[in-house]
Formats: sequence, C-alpha cells, structure tokens
Amino acid sequence: MRYLFLFLGLLMVNMNAQTEMTAEDAIRIGLKYNFNIQIARNEAEIARNNTGLGSAEFLPALDATGTLQYLTTDPETNSPFSFGKSSTKGYEGQITLSWTLFDGMKMFVEKRRFDKLADLGETQSRDIIENTVVGILQAYFNLVQQEQLLDVAKSTLEISETRLNKEKVRRDVGGASSTDLLNAQVSYNNDLSTLLNQELRVVVALKELNILLGQNPETEIRVKKDISVPPLTISYEKLQELALERNSTLLVVKQNREVSYENIKLARSPFFPRLSLIANYGYSNRTVSSESPRFEEDITTKSLDGLVGLNLSWNLFNGFRNKIDLQNAQIEAKNQELAYQDIRNQLIGLVQERYETFQKRLELLRLEEQNMVAAEQNLQLQSDRYQIGAASSLEFRDAQVNLARSQATYIVANYQARISRLEIEQLIGNLEIQ
Repeated sequence: MRYLFLFLGLLMVNMNAQTEMTAEDAIRIGLKYNFNIQIARNEAEIARNNTGLGSAEFLPALDATGTLQYLTTDPETNSPFSFGKSSTKGYEGQITLSWTLFDGMKMFVEKRRFDKLADLGETQSRDIIENTVVGILQAYFNLVQQEQLLDVAKSTLEISETRLNKEKVRRDVGGASSTDLLNAQVSYNNDLSTLLNQELRVVVALKELNILLGQNPETEIRVKKDISVPPLTISYEKLQELALERNSTLLVVKQNREVSYENIKLARSPFFPRLSLIANYGYSNRTVSSESPRFEEDITTKSLDGLVGLNLSWNLFNGFRNKIDLQNAQIEAKNQELAYQDIRNQLIGLVQERYETFQKRLELLRLEEQNMVAAEQNLQLQSDRYQIGAASSLEFRDAQVNLARSQATYIVANYQARISRLEIEQLIGNLEIQ
C-alpha cells in the first residue's frame, strides 16, 4: 500500500509537470491560433498569388458572347419595299481574342514588380509574426513574474500571520503590549492587501497572454515559475552585422525601395507604342417573318465571320500625365531610399542601446541577488532574536519588509533582463519561429 501511494504521488507530480506551459509551448500555440499571425500569413499568400503571368498581362484574353433576340414591327408606310407587319428572330455568338504583344516592356516590369511585392509580403508577414511572438513571450514571462511575486506575497503574509498569532498569545499571557499587537495586525492587513492586489495582477497577466494566444481569456494556464536569462555570446560588432543583414523591419524598407525602382520603369512604359493582336470568330442566324402577301416565305440570313488583325496605339499627348507620373515615381523612389537610410541608422543606434541595456540589467540582476541573500540572512537573524525577545516587533517587521522588497526587486530585475535579451534576439532576426 505504501508503494501504491508513492506511485500515485509520483504520477500526480508528473501529470502536473506535463500541464505546465513553457515559453516554446506558448510560441507554438500563438503561431497556430493568434489572429494577427493568421491574417499576416493570408496577406502574404495573396501577394504570392498575384505573381502569376496573368496578373502581369502576359497571357491573352478570350471572351465569348451570345445574343438571342425577338423583334416585332408594324409600320405604316406606302413604300413598296416594306415588309409590313413582321417579326424578326435572331441569335448570334462570337469568340474574341486579344493579346498584347508589346506595351513598352510593361508586362515584364509588372512581373518583376509582383515578384518583389510577394517577397515584400512575406517579409512583412515575418515582421508581424516576429512582433507578435515577442509580445507573446513578453506576456508569458510577465505571467511568470506575476506568479513569482504572488508567491512572495503569500510567503510574506504567512510570516505576518505567524507574527500576529504570536503577539496574540503573548498578549493573552500578559507578555506583550497592545502596541505590538496592533502593529502586527496592521502589518498583516497591509500584506493581505498586497496579496489581493497581486492576485489581480496575475488575473490580468493571464488574460493578456490568452488573448495573444488566440484563446478564451478565461483559459487556465500553468507556467513554470522560472525565468532564465541566456548569456549573450555574440560580440557587439557581430550584433550590428546580423541586425543590418537580417532585421525584418529593415528588410521591409529595403524591399519597398526595390519596388519603387520597378515603379519608375513602369511609369516609363506609356512613352512607348502598344501593339496588340486581335482575333474574332462569330456566327449569326436571323429570320424575318412577314404577314404581307408579297412575302410568302420567311427570309433567313446566316453568317460566319472571322477577323484577325493587329492594333497599334501610341499616345502622343495626354496633358503631360505620363511625365508627371514618371516624376512622382522618381520622387517616391528617393523617399524610399531616404526611409531605408533612416531606418538603418535607427537600427544601428537601437542595437547599441539594447546591448548596453542588457549589460546594465545583468549587473543590476547580480546586485539584486546579493541584496536578496543579505535580506534573507538578516530576516533569519532577526527572527531568532525576536523569538528570544532580543529584537523588537518593529525590527522584525523591518527585516521582513526588506526581504519582501528585495525579492520583488530581484524578480522584476530578472524579468527585465530576459526581456532585454529577447529584444536583442528580435533586432538580429534570431527568434526561433517555425
């Protein structure tokens, strides 16, 4: 029986461990269900669908039309050629082919432009996905942080409750003053208030993570209450190189610049003539029925028509619109070049800022860890002295508050260091996204 209980206990521990969501689990769920990510992927697919030859007008257009009509007429005339009161039935159908053979290289430019827009769409999708993944990880680590702070609040409240109970016992036996008991009660109430507020922060953090994961905001999530900060093994110079090479925001601006160059070529195409092949094949059948005695039989007309030809058009003047469009396209290309240089310069500065921030937060994390260890030792010392009456209730409370404050500061510093590391990963395009 003892082994059975041991087995069941181990099984329950294993089941609890399996239900804990890791950061990797959060990314996997977000990539599948997050609404912004799904929209971004659909937009990228639309851009890729537009890369076909038909979008660039390489392929001919083929149209089929048909007409069925019935006409009655009852004229009043003295003309000997009139059919008199008559009716006409007719139907016809035709197939028309039009194919642009030359349009100032516009179709070739359009094909390259659509290809670049497809690449741009994928890069924009990646940029949105990266930003969303960073938001998911920030929300995940924030939930872990709030859970850790909740544990600190619970531990602090337990200590205050023990102290309050001890003061009640001491008062009952006549060994404590009313002041010590009231101070203990106030401390307990303050810690209880802190706990309630922290529970609310956990609820909010849970809701925010669920929304980013595309889940019901009330879905329960168990997270591993640990935030590890991976070391940064890449040099500052290498970070700058990777950021300029792989940063998705910079790539979006760069590809926008390339599209603007294609728009210039597109704006030049109207200055050339346009040559098209046209072909038409049709059939018609028309029957005229007359009540006039001069036309004893219906008159039927059938026709097969075919046409093949070339159509050449060349705009000679349209109010300088083509010239204005070309000038605007050239100005837009200059703007895209300026935007690229601006984003590139900002990125260089941002890498420097994030690198320095991460280093400082690591130093701060180590300092806060030392403070927390010292506060734990001090609380243990004051607790021992408090038990034997060598320390006052207020001295014990000060040690308790200092420990809670140092623990909370350490947790926040650890969270901020991890977020700084995450921001560096995003800058250099090193997020693990599948």
